[in-house]
Amino acid sequence: MVDAFKSTNGPTAGGPTRKPGLIRFGHWTAELLLVFLGVYAAFWLNSYQQHRQDAKRRDQILASLESYVQLAAAESTKNAIAQEKRVAEFERALDAGEMPRLRPITWTTDYSPTDIANFLQAGGLELLDITTLTAIRNADSVTRGGLSEALHDQKLSDELIVPNLGKEISFFYDPATKRLKEPFATYPAKLKSYADFFHMRADAYNDVLSQIRRERQRSH
Repeated sequence: MVDAFKSTNGPTAGGPTRKPGLIRFGHWTAELLLVFLGVYAAFWLNSYQQHRQDAKRRDQILASLESYVQLAAAESTKNAIAQEKRVAEFERALDAGEMPRLRPITWTTDYSPTDIANFLQAGGLELLDITTLTAIRNADSVTRGGLSEALHDQKLSDELIVPNLGKEISFFYDPATKRLKEPFATYPAKLKSYADFFHMRADAYNDVLSQIRRERQRSH
C-alpha cells in the first residue's frame, strides 16, 4: 500500500515528463533569438553600408558643386568690377559734357539652367541639407532673373542703338543740354544695374560656397 503510493506520487513520476518540454522550449527560444539577431545584424550592416555610400556620394556632389560655385562667384566678382569701371568712365564723360558714344548692349554667357539641375538630379535632392539646397536655388534664381532682364535690354539695344550707331551724336543727345534724349536716358542706369547684378550674383554664390563648406566639414 505504501509502495504503491510512492510509485505514483513520488518525484520520479512527474520529473521525466516536464524536463524534455522545457528543454525543447529553451532550444526553440535560443534558435528564435539567433534568427532575430542574424536578421538584425544583416539589417544593421546593410544600413551601415548604405549610410557609407550615401556619405561618399554626398561628398562627391558637394565637391563638384564647390568647384562650380567657386568659379561662378569669382567670375561674377570680376565682371562686377569691370562693369563698374565702364559705368564710372561713362558717367565721368557724361558729367563733363563730352556726350560719350553709346555702345550696344550685348550679353554672352555660358550659364545653363541644367547645370544646377544636373547636380540635384544626381542625388543632391536626397542627400544635401535643406539649407544648402535653399542657397543653391536662391543663387540660381538671382542668375536667371538678372540674365532675363539683361537679355531684354539687349533686344531693346538691337532695336534702338545698333541701327543708329552711324548717325550723328545729336541723334542720341540734346546738343543744348548735352544730356541723353529719350528713350536713351536710361542707358547709364542700365549699365549700373548690370554691375549690381554681378555683385548680387557673387554674393549669392558666396553664400552657397560657405554653406557647402560647412556641410562638408560636418560630414567629415
